[in-house]
Amino acid sequence: MRLTQFANKVASLILIGFVIFTFQFCKSSKETTVKKENVTVSYSQHIAPVMERSCTPCHFPEKGKKKFLDTYGAVKNNIEDIITRVELPVSEKKYMPFKSKKPALTSEEIAMLKQWVAEDFPK
Repeated sequence: MRLTQFANKVASLILIGFVIFTFQFCKSSKETTVKKENVTVSYSQHIAPVMERSCTPCHFPEKGKKKFLDTYGAVKNNIEDIITRVELPVSEKKYMPFKSKKPALTSEEIAMLKQWVAEDFPK
C-alpha cells in the first residue's frame, strides 16, 4: 500500500512540474492587450503617407487648389474635419477623397487617425 501512495505522490509531483513548466511559456491575453495599447502612431511614419496617398493632388502644393494638408500642423489642426469626411457615406457631397478620385481610407486607416488623436498627435 505504501508503494502505491509513494507512486501517486511522485506522479503528482511530475504532473505539477510539467504544468508549471508548460505555463511559464504562455502569455496571458492581458499582457498582449497592454502591449498593443503601447503602440504609438506617429505623423511621419503612419499619418503622412496616408495623407499623401489619399489627398494628393488637391490638398498638396504644386497642383493643390484646396486647403493644404501637407504638414504636421495642417493635419493636426484639421484632423476632426478629416475624420468626419472620410467616415461619411460615399454618396455624401462632403465625402473625401472627393468623387472617389483616390481609394477610400480603410477602417484600419481611420482607426489609426483616431488613435493618433487619442495619443495626443505624436510626430
